[in-house]
This record gives sequence, structure tokens and C-alpha cells, in this order.
Amino acid sequence: MKKLLRIDCSSRITGSHSRELANYFEKKWHLNNPNGIVIRRDLAKHQVPHIQNNTIEGFYTPVAHMTPESKKATSLSDKLITELKSVDEILISSPLYNLNIPSNLKAYLDQIVRIGHTFSLNESNYYGLIEDKTAYIITSKGGVYKGSPMEQYDFQEPYLQAILGHMGIKTEKIFSLEGTSDSKITAQNKIALQNSITKIFKN
Repeated sequence: MKKLLRIDCSSRITGSHSRELANYFEKKWHLNNPNGIVIRRDLAKHQVPHIQNNTIEGFYTPVAHMTPESKKATSLSDKLITELKSVDEILISSPLYNLNIPSNLKAYLDQIVRIGHTFSLNESNYYGLIEDKTAYIITSKGGVYKGSPMEQYDFQEPYLQAILGHMGIKTEKIFSLEGTSDSKITAQNKIALQNSITKIFKN
């Protein structure tokens, strides 16, 4: 039985383009996995706190030296990492805020990108510890970035691919909805992306 972890972070609960496309993806995923389970984590409705000093200290404390305080400080990270490890696929939907991901998604990632749990390092490099997961990313942007001078300012998609890869997670596909400030462009691009989502479940 397949499991999908769906992560939404748009501050717009209604009227969100990224959430709408994520709904479409989830519907197609369910049709392809009728017995599958979707775990939803809505970072706008239930915000993950930014990591504090005691959390960081707990991340680097050997298990044998963990105190009740450090265990408490890292308990949310433990929970989120256990959740992540329990699924087969990940769906992240994210609008572009100020050239990058929303801060609530960054706070979530800071809790799960953890040495000894989701990544490690050897003498020469870092390497991911979660190598059996694939991720799908849905993004939305008010402007048109790809193929324009603005592309160099889009740090959202490169960052998401890099941080997922840092943990060993392969990004299978990115569905990028651009030009949402123009309703005509949005409608056309949305149909094209829905068709692209449909195609991946036909293979």
C-alpha cells in the first residue's frame, strides 16, 4: 500500500493556485493508487515553529547524552522525520514568495534536514540517508520566469531540488505554474500542467 505525504504551504487556504493543482495531483494519485494513503501536512493551518537554540543543540547531542530537555526540544523533529520515512512519495505545493519558498516551508525543512537522521557526511562530502523516496513539486509564480531575465532570481525550485537531494530524495517532476498575475495566461498554463500531471499516471 503506497503512502503519499502532501505538504502545502500557501498562506491562501482558498484561491490558491498551488493548492488547486495539488488537489488535482492528489485526485489522480488516488485513482492510480486506490488503496493508497495520503498524509496531509498543511503548514499554513498548522505552522511548524522555527528551530531554536536548544533544538540545534539537541540535533548535535549524542543519543547517550540526551537529557529530558533535549529530547523535548527535538521531539517535533523526530515526529516529522518518522512521518517522512513512513511514506513512499512526497508532494510539495509552494507559491513563490519574494523569490523563494514561504517561511513556513523553510521552518518545516529546518526541522527535518538533520544530521544522522536524513543526511550524513564522510571525509569528502555530504550524502543523503533517505534514498527510497521520490518527490513531486508544484510551484506557482505571479510572473513569468523561465526563459526570461527573471529566471536568475527564481531560487524556489533550485533550492527545493537541492535540499531534497541533500537528504537523498529524488525530485521526479516539477510542475511550475507561471504568470498567475494574468488570468488568461494562468488558465492556459493550468490546463497544460493538469495534462502533464495526468500523463505521469498513464505510464
